[in-house]
Amino acid sequence: MNSAIDEIKKKFYYKYNLLTILGPTAGGKTGFAAYVAKQFDGEIISADSRQVYRGMDIGTGKDIADYTVDGVEIPFHLIDIKDAGEKYNLFEYQGDFFSAFEDIKKRNKIPVMCGGTGLYIEAIIGNFRLVEVPENRRLREELEQKSIDELIEILASMKKLHNVSEIDNKKRAIRNIEIEMYLKEHPEKRPNYPEIKSLNIGVKFDRKSQKARITKRLYQRIEEGMIDEVEILLKKGVSADTLIYYGLEYKFVTLYLQGKLSKQEMIDKLEIAIHQFSKRQMTFFRHLEKKGHKIYWLDGYMTAEDKFQRVIDIIQK
Repeated sequence: MNSAIDEIKKKFYYKYNLLTILGPTAGGKTGFAAYVAKQFDGEIISADSRQVYRGMDIGTGKDIADYTVDGVEIPFHLIDIKDAGEKYNLFEYQGDFFSAFEDIKKRNKIPVMCGGTGLYIEAIIGNFRLVEVPENRRLREELEQKSIDELIEILASMKKLHNVSEIDNKKRAIRNIEIEMYLKEHPEKRPNYPEIKSLNIGVKFDRKSQKARITKRLYQRIEEGMIDEVEILLKKGVSADTLIYYGLEYKFVTLYLQGKLSKQEMIDKLEIAIHQFSKRQMTFFRHLEKKGHKIYWLDGYMTAEDKFQRVIDIIQK
């Protein structure tokens, strides 16, 4: 290992324990995350809500080839861990993330989280402590009578408030009080996850380039067999409703296969939907920044070497 890189890693660990590479779809974040992981002898933890599913490869853009850099295969986690059609939620993701995180740390590697699913990313870098807590209707009815200020006061008496999102509306404040009361009665259920201190690197292109990249990638995926992939999932027993629920590629290709859209209608509607999705992703990342999560944005047109040098500069600074 290069001694200069070793020094950078020491400086990284002085302040952080996770490197996060995020950005909108078709922004090149996976390839860059793999490049960084190779330089730092790290491993990647995916933060993509659909790449957890086996058999959903082309439509989710797994791009497994991107995890090989200069002939070196970069280990990755939380990809292909569920069969298509199975249920998977944010609570499960957080548990799976920390299992992978602890495993990587034990081997003295740097964990590199990479993805574009905003909720998954926020749950980790925001140090959420998600618990499966049953609904308490009686408690909710009582709390509904209170003002948001009263709810904040109640919650503040039960725990230290770290995140504005815990109290940004009555519904969320009530749910957090419900969780805290449940954990008071069932302390063994409280997750004991380590605190995450993440260096967040964003990769994005200008709007015009981003739109062009999305369109180009959509046609590539169709040529690579995306329609066949959806057809195979349907034949394997994954319901059309489930595929439509997965959204984007799986939704519109399923509607095409059902005869509800022509091929050109499918392509046109899907292209619009992916552009809208990309805009929503950027809106979510701005929302993270407003909550105090610093994101260092890099121009997608920079070379991998220049992007990596920027990361080094940020760590050293």
